[in-house]
Amino acid sequence: MREIGTLGSMLRVPFEAMLAHNWARIRALGFDDVRVAHGCVFRNIPAEGSRITELAARARMTKQGMAELVAYLRQRGYVELMPDPEDRRSRLVKLTDRGQAVFNALAEASSGFEAECGRRVGRATWRRFRSLLREVANALEPEAERNVEGRLGPEAWAGEGRPARRQPKRGRKARNPNGGGRSRS
Repeated sequence: MREIGTLGSMLRVPFEAMLAHNWARIRALGFDDVRVAHGCVFRNIPAEGSRITELAARARMTKQGMAELVAYLRQRGYVELMPDPEDRRSRLVKLTDRGQAVFNALAEASSGFEAECGRRVGRATWRRFRSLLREVANALEPEAERNVEGRLGPEAWAGEGRPARRQPKRGRKARNPNGGGRSRS
């Protein structure tokens, strides 16, 4: 497949290589029931735990989707639900010792991947790449943080304004905005 040279296509290659490296390492350590999709739980959970709604917001996904991932990991002993000391009606998701082992292994695997990248492109080039990437991430972070629900649109980058209206797909009728199914025109 021919890449078109956009930022997304260029970032995809190292990102997918990192995922392949890290998750192969996790499987080699015997955690073969943890999937790449579960990375958003491990990546976003602080040591003191977090509510599912907070995890979902950090991962830019729905609460329902996060709840499914957490339930899967809980059934397999990677996370546990604890009462929230600040709100007894809520529960915190916390890593178990087994979950912490996966977290630590992912961090170690990621460091190993970066070391390999440094060997392949040269350590100075890798340090320069990381520095530039950090600079870009810092510059874009305010816009990304405003988009906590994960719905990217023109307003997320323009700062203000109404969301763009979606156009119906070719060959489909527009839906009635009053909820009555297809429009009757």
